[in-house]
Amino acid sequence: MTTATQARRLRPDLDIVAIERGTRTSYSACGIPFLVGGEVGSVDDLVVRTPQQLREQHRIDVRIRHEAMAVDVDAREVEVRDHEHGRTFRLGFDHLLLGMGASPHRPSAIDGIDRSNVYGVQTLEDGERLLAVAERGECGNVVVIGGGYVGLEMAEAFLRRGCTVTVIEGKPEVMDTLDPDMGRLVSDAMRRHGIDVRCGSRVRSIADGVVVVGDGEGIPADLVVLGLGTSPNVALAADAGIEIGPSGAIAVDRRQETSVEGVWAAGDCCESHHLVADCKVHIALGTHANKQARVAGTNIGGGYATFPGVVGTAVTKVCDTEVARTGLDEREAAASGFEFHVARIESTTRAGYFPGTKPLTVKLLAERRSGRVLGGQIVGQEGAAKRIDVIATVLHAGFDAEQMTALDLSYAPPFAPVWDPVLVAARKAASLVAEGTP
Repeated sequence: MTTATQARRLRPDLDIVAIERGTRTSYSACGIPFLVGGEVGSVDDLVVRTPQQLREQHRIDVRIRHEAMAVDVDAREVEVRDHEHGRTFRLGFDHLLLGMGASPHRPSAIDGIDRSNVYGVQTLEDGERLLAVAERGECGNVVVIGGGYVGLEMAEAFLRRGCTVTVIEGKPEVMDTLDPDMGRLVSDAMRRHGIDVRCGSRVRSIADGVVVVGDGEGIPADLVVLGLGTSPNVALAADAGIEIGPSGAIAVDRRQETSVEGVWAAGDCCESHHLVADCKVHIALGTHANKQARVAGTNIGGGYATFPGVVGTAVTKVCDTEVARTGLDEREAAASGFEFHVARIESTTRAGYFPGTKPLTVKLLAERRSGRVLGGQIVGQEGAAKRIDVIATVLHAGFDAEQMTALDLSYAPPFAPVWDPVLVAARKAASLVAEGTP
């Protein structure tokens, strides 16, 4: 819908039709865990534009409960199924935007994965169903499979509801987008808040009221939430002969155009260029989706815009612990062929003497010899996570660690120590580069 409204601004004469399989448009899926946890008061609070508002305010012909079944790129037509009236028709196009998103992983190897008490967290309808279960008090024991962003946020949501929560993660620590030493800080924080965290554990089966893990133990489970990541929805594009990139998502150029002229893609179904690793990646984040969609809409509307790429910046929280990362972690840096130094420091969110200061840990990767900053991770309490934006900006600018130490960041005792923690990490990284130690 960002693409559609942007194209409308530039070309008032366009006929714009939006096909939506569900019943809602233009909403914040990222807010679903906070809706379920009670921090967001209403489903309507997550809706940016209703179908009626899009029709009346932007003259976009939104057709809900309609599903695109196939794309004929030669005939320039989409086969559409109208689920409301049980009919199928073909819709012609000059420009086509693919924004099918991604779907939660549901491993078929887990027996019982399709049971009615197993929920993905993808659409607002998913959020409504989870909220209804929580409000009815039918989920005393909740098992979350997967310890990524969604898994952590859903664990906190049900903890806030007074549930007994178990998180099962197959990797050594939660938050696999962090290095294990930083992920361990998050696992420990979750346990302190009463969440049963089972790392290095696999789910074998889901039965009535129980989840069975690898060693045969049965964990009580009235409700199971999937937080195993997502896969881009590319079948529609692949069947139409549109190129799928090396990341497994739809390949696009800088203008968000696919391999077929006049067919565009944006959001979780398409890939991005990673500015640090210099390769194609699939990173499903709303920030990327909105920027890509605006670029596509500008080009469809006759303007010119490009999306240069991403560095993979993301934040989340679980209870009072904030988690942030950007750029490459150690595994990704090594896989990209970099040799690097690792600087890790402990600091505080405010001046050490100031009331309310909280601990935080910053980890920074810098390339050997050049000192170029490759990535960063932060785990801490209030005021920690948004510091990752400084490191993300450094990555976009291509600064080295020494240049980063010279950044003129703000300081006052209620907000930071005189040397902000990210600068302390940069100073340590710059020293390692200068010493030339491995």
